[in-house]
Amino acid sequence: MREALKDAKVSRETTSKTMSGRREKEWPRPPECRIITIANQKGGVGKTTTSVNLAASLAMHGARVLVVDLDPQGNASTALGVEHRADVPSIYNVLIEDMPLADIVVPAPDIPGLFCAPANLNLAGAEIELVSKVARESRLRRALDSYDTEQFDYVLIDCPPSLGLLTVNALVGGNELLIPIQCEYYALEGLGQLIRTVDLVKAHLNPVLKVSTILLTMYDARTRLAAQVAEDVRNHFGDIVLNTVIPRSVRVSEAPSYGQSVITYDPGSSGALAYSEAASEMAHRGAAK
Repeated sequence: MREALKDAKVSRETTSKTMSGRREKEWPRPPECRIITIANQKGGVGKTTTSVNLAASLAMHGARVLVVDLDPQGNASTALGVEHRADVPSIYNVLIEDMPLADIVVPAPDIPGLFCAPANLNLAGAEIELVSKVARESRLRRALDSYDTEQFDYVLIDCPPSLGLLTVNALVGGNELLIPIQCEYYALEGLGQLIRTVDLVKAHLNPVLKVSTILLTMYDARTRLAAQVAEDVRNHFGDIVLNTVIPRSVRVSEAPSYGQSVITYDPGSSGALAYSEAASEMAHRGAAK
């Protein structure tokens, strides 16, 4: 285990040196900051993996990106190599104690231009504590409005696997919604509930919110089921489904245990290449609007 961690450290240092020595080809940048909520109340569909790797890819191609970690598990913070112990100021302090967002945002150590608003276990109690707060659904939006988001090209909000108050805050805080859908049986199960929640948020709290992107994840080209699910999703959602699909990849699963995105952990892996292609699609689509 010690040797593995040592190897990972060497790999990270090599990656950082390589990245600092050259800048990847820049992609088009949006005319204004895109605030994108990444949500699906179904667990295990790749929300955090998608948030982290899209953010890393965009930052490596010239964008300035902020990841807001709204999941009490703090997995996005872990994958970005950001400290998120219980005593570290986090998004909990912003939502519950009105701490300015600027006081908790920190740079990700591996990638220039990538920043994180970390989450820690304190956030686990936020669902209950938010109930008694004034404007409980809009506290993240208020924090974002008070923060200079225009210094970023993208703000990506990673959500927990539920439709509780944290996810509602993310939906109210975002202008766009990206839904990761896994290419497996029951992929569309529960998605209707998410869409109904989005419609309620649009009607009462955030009229500018729109489902802008669907990303197919965990695609296994060896199975007929994956192809059928992908076809069903494309028929149902049309052009908002990205052409790129994210394959099942061991490297994608391994990367967070070393405090990295797969983009820095193994840039040549199928997962890293797929997330980079998906991020490129998002950047070019956003610039064309």
